[in-house]
Amino acid sequence: MKKNRIPFATLLAGLLLTGMACQSGKQETADTQTDRKWWKEAVVYQLYPRSFQDSDGDGIGDLQGIISRLDYLKSLGVDAVWLNPIYSSPNDDNGYDVSDYRGIMTDFGTMADFDALLKGMHDRGIKLVMDVVVNHSSDEHEWFKQSRSSRDNPYRDYYHWWPAEKGTPSPRYSLFDVNHDAWMYDSLTNAYYLHYFSRKQPDLNWENPKLRQEVYDIMKFWADKGVDGFRLDAFQFAAKDTTFPPFPEGYEQEFMQYYAMGKNLHSYLREMNSEVFSRYDVMSVAEGAGNSFQDAHDLVDADRNELNMAYAFEGVDIAKPEGYSVLHFKEVFSRWDSAFAEKGWLSVFLSNHDQARLVSRFGNDSPGFRAPSSKMLHTFILTMRGTPYVYNGDELGMTNADFQSIDEFRDVATLNEYRHQTDMGADMETHFKKIRFSSRDNGRTPFQWDNTTNAGFSTGTPWIKVAPNYTNINAAAQESDPNSCLNYFRKLIQLRKDNPVLVYGKYTLLDKDNPDVYAYTRELDGKKMVILLNFSAKEARANTVLDLSKARVVLGNYENPRADGGLRAYEAVIFELK
Repeated sequence: MKKNRIPFATLLAGLLLTGMACQSGKQETADTQTDRKWWKEAVVYQLYPRSFQDSDGDGIGDLQGIISRLDYLKSLGVDAVWLNPIYSSPNDDNGYDVSDYRGIMTDFGTMADFDALLKGMHDRGIKLVMDVVVNHSSDEHEWFKQSRSSRDNPYRDYYHWWPAEKGTPSPRYSLFDVNHDAWMYDSLTNAYYLHYFSRKQPDLNWENPKLRQEVYDIMKFWADKGVDGFRLDAFQFAAKDTTFPPFPEGYEQEFMQYYAMGKNLHSYLREMNSEVFSRYDVMSVAEGAGNSFQDAHDLVDADRNELNMAYAFEGVDIAKPEGYSVLHFKEVFSRWDSAFAEKGWLSVFLSNHDQARLVSRFGNDSPGFRAPSSKMLHTFILTMRGTPYVYNGDELGMTNADFQSIDEFRDVATLNEYRHQTDMGADMETHFKKIRFSSRDNGRTPFQWDNTTNAGFSTGTPWIKVAPNYTNINAAAQESDPNSCLNYFRKLIQLRKDNPVLVYGKYTLLDKDNPDVYAYTRELDGKKMVILLNFSAKEARANTVLDLSKARVVLGNYENPRADGGLRAYEAVIFELK
């Protein structure tokens, strides 16, 4: 099978390794609904707790803040919330450095707050998916404190250590380290520990069965509380060759080929499935879909008893500061759909906590085109086959934050890469332009609730700046506007719920060579919908053989769509053929 390579661009592009998958179960072919699952039909809303709503004025979003906004989440129509990490953490990487997997970060509240949040979601028919960060922990986790205390400590083999008397270990690339060196020397035991991310995120040793059982017990702790799913952060990196052989020179240019899908990964996932997923009615999520379609199928095909849903990076990595090709965009998403047309299940997403804002990357965030392009992009996400994932704030068309200096950034990866580029003598003006566009801090600015101080997010000083356009881009203003991004988003979700053809239906690409328009059909049980999307800032035409003159307009982001395939700038139209 042809390899579907994931290109390495820059450190920041490399950071955007996010993915999801779900627990194993029987699959259906593209043309049947013989095994309908809630997680296939669900719209998943990713919520970044640090930036959603602050309840106590300390400038940091918290669990009580989320609780106060549960009716808003209900009003969207979303079925599940993926919550970024809320565990105890020194917060080197915004909670992705966990110091206690059974504790709640003080910034966010208490376990009682969590229990109230979970109940509040369930009372409103919303499921909760937890982030599980088990490729690495914090260096302040008790496991690591014990592990580094002596070479014969029982926790020593919970992490990857290389004794210094054996010489310098073979180089390994770190995504977040200021020098991109994944080996950190520790004088206490005269050894190096491995960290694929920051120095405060030592990698866990999944070869150790005791470590694996610790993780399964942690997952059972949360499943017993009633959570509905898990996302396994960076998990495709978990399996490592612990002899650490040399990699060829330049391997870091395609590090995914060397880091992802180690030989024991599948055995870990089958064991996890047996220990956890098969015992609870939970959705599981795992970062990455490997390096090929075969990798992805090996992760999610039902007879593998591992995961259910492929969450591939290739589509989200298309957007670049210099722009992107719509032809490439169509080719990537059509290729992935084809590979999973009869077996397996895909997710569909264009944004998450590791990305800059959706409309700034894939649309047009200028005042005249922000709203229509945001609506158009959500039309794509919510009419493709697979489970759609949307990121908080994108439903409003929130944009990049307009950072003016490096001092306004908070992300460890962005800051360390800036230091690295400075040390290397790079053109820092060019580099700053790049991070203004691509830094994941763009997607982490406070949710824009209204036009009051700090966008209604906090009465204190926010932990990161509020995007300055909050006075005109906010939820309160859009609630009262029937044509707003927010209300169009709600209509799209309801449309998907009302039409199983948009979930399970066959996908067929139309007008393949059109450089501006993405057109396709969805078909199921005699029902056929046509989706036309203009990805350009000019008028364009969809050249299809379909007669739309008698088709019914189901939804569009402009009034009075044309039936001849003509589309205004960033126009999206959904037709139903009679």
